[in-house]
Amino acid sequence: MSGINTLGSLITTLYGGSGSSSGTSDPLTALKLAEANSTTDIAKVSAEPQVTKDLATFRAAVASATSPAELLQNPTVLKVLLTANGLADQLPYTALAQKALLSDTTNTSSLADQLSDSSWKATASTFDFANQGLSVIQNASVLNTVANGYAEVLWRKSLDTAIPGLSDALTFRAEASTVTSAAQILADPVLRNVVLTALGIPAQIAYQDLGAEENAITSRLDITQFQSPAFVEQFTQRFLIENNSSGTTTSSTGLSLYGYSYDGSGNSTGTSDTSDTLASLAVQSTGLIV
Repeated sequence: MSGINTLGSLITTLYGGSGSSSGTSDPLTALKLAEANSTTDIAKVSAEPQVTKDLATFRAAVASATSPAELLQNPTVLKVLLTANGLADQLPYTALAQKALLSDTTNTSSLADQLSDSSWKATASTFDFANQGLSVIQNASVLNTVANGYAEVLWRKSLDTAIPGLSDALTFRAEASTVTSAAQILADPVLRNVVLTALGIPAQIAYQDLGAEENAITSRLDITQFQSPAFVEQFTQRFLIENNSSGTTTSSTGLSLYGYSYDGSGNSTGTSDTSDTLASLAVQSTGLIV
């Protein structure tokens, strides 16, 4: 893992974080740098010794495998495949991963269909090991896509080491225009994190029923505003500042951040002081409903 640790140090130097001497500790500047340099930096990740080794092992295993079941017994294959498809947190569950990826997703009772994380079904459907064997994953373009995805996920993880939430901010900016409902926000971990953080809604809201969660969002946010690039830009900035501050702050764009106080069950008890009220008035002009 020394290669990954070296990468983390490099990203921290470039984008900021504690101990950075030449990078920026400003999350908004870091976001712009990450977007501008993503292609170059992902290529640098691919060239890291540990990443190069992982991908070489992955490609060799795919080329020599005689069956999907045999292929998925290789720990490096699972590591690359799950990481590239957003399932890195499932790596400890080897048996589950193997069974889920071998699922026939044309059968609605398959394991991948039954798991709550839709990424399992999406991944199993993409490679379709159950019906197409190794033909999909042995396609050269698919191999390259997986390799690039693996490097990008590692790059994004390193970004978060430097500036917490930077990876989610990038994803949100790319996907915000597709958001049409509070239910969609709550069903997606990244969207949920960005929106709840930006709106100052605590994670404890998850203990309430779905209707209450949705209302907590729609009472504070006009979701149609996500069709406006300018609004998405401001909302993304708001998330990054909230995510990297310990209290109410004023951003470099002059957008005051507000705070709501909640009881132990996640119920709003209103704004806490005059500064919150003034902040909410400032935010209304951007389309947020407070």
